[in-house]
Formats: sequence, structure tokens, C-alpha cells
Amino acid sequence: MSRVKNELLRVGRQTIQVTRPDKVLFPNDPITKGELIGYYRRIAPVMLRHLRGRPIAMQRYPDGIELQGFFQKKAAAYYPDWISTATLPKQNGSVRYVICNNAATLVYLANQAVITPHVWLSRADKPNYPDQMIFDLDPPDGDFGAVRRAALKLREILERGGHESFPKTTGSRGLHVLVKLNRRKNFDAVRAFARDVAGELAGSDPRHLTTEVRKNKRAGRIFIDTARNAYGQTAAPPYAVRARAGAPVAVPLSWEEVQDPRLRPDQFNIRNIFDRLEHVGDPWKKDRTGIRIAH
Repeated sequence: MSRVKNELLRVGRQTIQVTRPDKVLFPNDPITKGELIGYYRRIAPVMLRHLRGRPIAMQRYPDGIELQGFFQKKAAAYYPDWISTATLPKQNGSVRYVICNNAATLVYLANQAVITPHVWLSRADKPNYPDQMIFDLDPPDGDFGAVRRAALKLREILERGGHESFPKTTGSRGLHVLVKLNRRKNFDAVRAFARDVAGELAGSDPRHLTTEVRKNKRAGRIFIDTARNAYGQTAAPPYAVRARAGAPVAVPLSWEEVQDPRLRPDQFNIRNIFDRLEHVGDPWKKDRTGIRIAH
């Protein structure tokens, strides 16, 4: 079979050379790099608000998800100058991160086989002051019902403290529960608060929930992970594709959906998410309406 030739794709003001669009990245489905690029180009209008201004770590799978992928933090020297970057300090140096501010950047990265652009919980202009706090509910097995119940209990605890929370599927096995912040507290303070909340949640049901970091100490319980609330740590943003069979997508949910026993962590993917957006809209937006996105 002959390969599909490289092609030029116009995205906004930029022209991007798409290489090997027929390269299969998800073999079981099969889903090609061209389809991944098409997805990110189409989803950009609703995804970019979760990306703009944030440093990202790029999870790349040049040879497809069945072979070893890798994380890339540093913006490559050959990246075009229209891609925004920010140089941020790290221990004993600094890193120049990509900031995904537009659809062209999202498409360019997909052409680099970036399946998941993981974002910081802070923005580059104030990197040690997060505007998000995340609780990652990670099940040891396939008991997603227990994850849903834990998320609903977490919501109750946060509401008692006056904190509105927002759930989303991770596209993997669990759920994220996010709290929006005003960037007045640094990561140390936010992480300490998150740990206190996680401890209260675990204490409410110690048979099924734990904050124990060591896996051999969890005894089959759901792990309430707050470690992402730290400088330089990342999480999969809404509408990011995950490197798993079926190309599942991390998706914002309503709390009513979390109550639904039919909910699965991987039920939304790059082939059905647009139907959901058209009929359900974005549950995290106050003016929730259907979103129709052109091909």
C-alpha cells in the first residue's frame, strides 16, 4: 500500500505541513495521525480556553500507542516562531515550555504525534500561583461506581467550605474533581489545603478510600491523589485525547451525570464527542447550550 503524501493544512493564519497523515497511531480502531489532527483542529474552539496561557508537557507516541511513548517538556528549537513559549525556572536551570494559545499550535503538535498535551494548573505569567486545584480519584480496579460515589462525597465536603467543584472524566480509569482558584495562594498553600480535604474524604470511608501514596498500602482502596497540586505538575485538560484503545477523551461532566450509574470513564472519544457537544454543550459553562462545531 502506498503512503498518503504529505499535505499542507491552513489553520488560522498559519500553514502547516502535515507529514504521514496515514500513520496509524491507534492500531485496534484504527485511528490515524490524520484523524487525530482533524480532531484537534475541530475541537480547538472549545478546548483552547482550557489551554491558553498554560505551560504544557507533550505526551508523544511517534510510533503509535502500542509502542513506548515519551514526555517532552522542552519546546524544540525547530518549532516555528509563531508558537508561543515561556521560559520558566526549575531546579538548577530553566525550561522553555510551549504555550498552546491557538488552533494552529494544537494542530502542529498533533502532527508531532502529541496525543495528550498535559497542562499546568497555573498560568505562565504567575507560575507558582495556581488557578486550579485538582483531586484525582484513581481506582485500583474497574469499580467506577465507587469512584463516582467518592466524587459525590468530595463535592459535599468542598461545598461545606464554600467551594464549587467541577467533575470530568480523565479518559483513563478515574475522575478528576477541579476547583477554580483566584491565584492568591501559592502551590504550597493549595496543596496543603487539598491534602486536608483528601484526608477528610478518606476518613469518611476508610474501608474504600485512602491517601496512602504507596500502592502496597492501599489494600484495594481508591487513591485520592493531590500530588498534581504542585509547581510543574500537570493534568490532562478537558477534551485531551488519551493514549488508550479507542482514543478516549477527557470530558467535563455535570454532577447529575456523575450520579448516573451508566457513566464510564472512557465512554467519550474522538468519534463521538462532537455529538455530545451538540446535544449537551459544555456542562462547566453557566450558559449551557448545545455547541455545533463545523467539520
